Amino acid sequence: MFDKQYKQLHKNGGDFFMGTYLNPGNSGFSDIVRDTYVDKTGLISCINQAIDTPQKLICVSRPRRFGKSFAAKMLCAYYDKSCDSGDLFKELEISASPDHEKHLNKYDVIYLDMADLKPFTEDYNRLIPTLEDVINDEVCKAYPDVHRTDILPDTLVNTVEHTGSKFVMIIDEWDAPIRENPGILKEYLSFLRSLFKSSRTTDRTFAAVYMTGILPIKKDGSQSALSDFQEYTMLSPAQFSDYVGFTEKEVGELCEKYKTDFQQMKSWYDGYYLRDTGEVYNPNSVMQAIRRKRFSSYWVGTTAIESLMRYISLDYMGLSKTVAELIGGSSVDVDPLGFSNDLVTFKDKDDVLTLLIHLGYLAFDSEEKTARIPNEEIRREFEKAVRVSDHEETVRRVAESDRLIEDTVHMDEEAVARSIQKIHLEETSPLFYNSEQALRGVIKLAYFAYRDYYLRFEELPAGAGFADIVYFPKKGLAIPALLIELKWNKSARGAIDLIKDKQYPDAIRDYGGDVLLVGINYDKEKKTHECRIERLDSECTI
Repeated sequence: MFDKQYKQLHKNGGDFFMGTYLNPGNSGFSDIVRDTYVDKTGLISCINQAIDTPQKLICVSRPRRFGKSFAAKMLCAYYDKSCDSGDLFKELEISASPDHEKHLNKYDVIYLDMADLKPFTEDYNRLIPTLEDVINDEVCKAYPDVHRTDILPDTLVNTVEHTGSKFVMIIDEWDAPIRENPGILKEYLSFLRSLFKSSRTTDRTFAAVYMTGILPIKKDGSQSALSDFQEYTMLSPAQFSDYVGFTEKEVGELCEKYKTDFQQMKSWYDGYYLRDTGEVYNPNSVMQAIRRKRFSSYWVGTTAIESLMRYISLDYMGLSKTVAELIGGSSVDVDPLGFSNDLVTFKDKDDVLTLLIHLGYLAFDSEEKTARIPNEEIRREFEKAVRVSDHEETVRRVAESDRLIEDTVHMDEEAVARSIQKIHLEETSPLFYNSEQALRGVIKLAYFAYRDYYLRFEELPAGAGFADIVYFPKKGLAIPALLIELKWNKSARGAIDLIKDKQYPDAIRDYGGDVLLVGINYDKEKKTHECRIERLDSECTI
């Protein structure tokens, strides 16, 4: 692996070494640009602005398949002085930047893909000595007159003193070693500290450092183990938000170019919302849908269901209820501040939810401090996970919700009322039990398995008003639409009459199937529920 043939490249009258980790060249980005490429070179301007400033240590975390490696290869091609990348960038956004030429191909680049190192380091058990040896070897092959030491940071300082030029270091998937082998955490963090914690080495060695990962930097207590890094995460991406995924404008242009249904693309892969950017889409899934001409879940290649099932089945108070609320389409409160930034240290359900945000399974609203399932692709992964979960409470909730839908379609009014009353008693805080909003939340929680069968609409404009909740059958399913009206201290019969009086069925009658009118009333004094179901059209069975 580490005894490859190396070559010298002639550029601008000088000889430059191209290795595996030192100055890897621009071939990786060249391959990307030759394919369908969405221009994300504006990211380079963010790095250029940080060069040789206190903000030059940058760690960007985002989920799998959100373009982290593409960005790392782009930065290699841009900064690496062993190659000439002028033609690669001349038609891209960065070429218009005033500092473009100043930094283009002007640095020795150290590029480490930490996920790629695993097979060559005995499952990361020999990671640190391997890294130190191979980087030392390549630097000293490139610059034979540099004094080599056994301490890598010292060798790098000697190299900068010899060349007069600092390094740009790019570490892709920085957290892969500790995700897959937590036992090396202490040694690995010590190695990173030796490179980036001391101003003696960092300020003298690096013009900029760019790390990517799924997780933010591991915390020591309440502080980051590498506190000098500027971190940009799914919780707070700041100026990097345009580069987290595809923006809505970019997806719209792709759909127009490749004649793809934008609304379906939005339903399947949208849902991540960043304050400074707006809607954000999963780049890999969007491109897979375009290439395959098929909308589906493309998380299967990363064993998504196994990892998701492991986390949502953890036994923390309130987690099972929260998962049911998420699948039912609700947003849930989350406090992300206590998360330790690893895959094993959990104190409560907030830590689990925060991890799911970083992994891309949940979208985060930074203003409301809430999380939700972002789109159809992720919802399907959640539903597959809960249905094969070995968590007894989760399995029970799935079965109860499935049964409630079946009882509703079969017009079993007493069974529906009992199920809703059970959920209301079990899940609603006594403080908020007697509120209209609580009743709406109960209905959504009770019917949380609806997405296997229905699309849900709330406050749907209809007739002379707004229908409370409408469940509209998915294409190809011979089941009735459900038009649900909620009442408080009145009667289920009155709810049905209101549906008819306001002509709510007109909003969905044209779809051509049966419609069930479902009236649900809650008696505040008795704390009981009543259900009335009437068929608007012909007979239908589930």
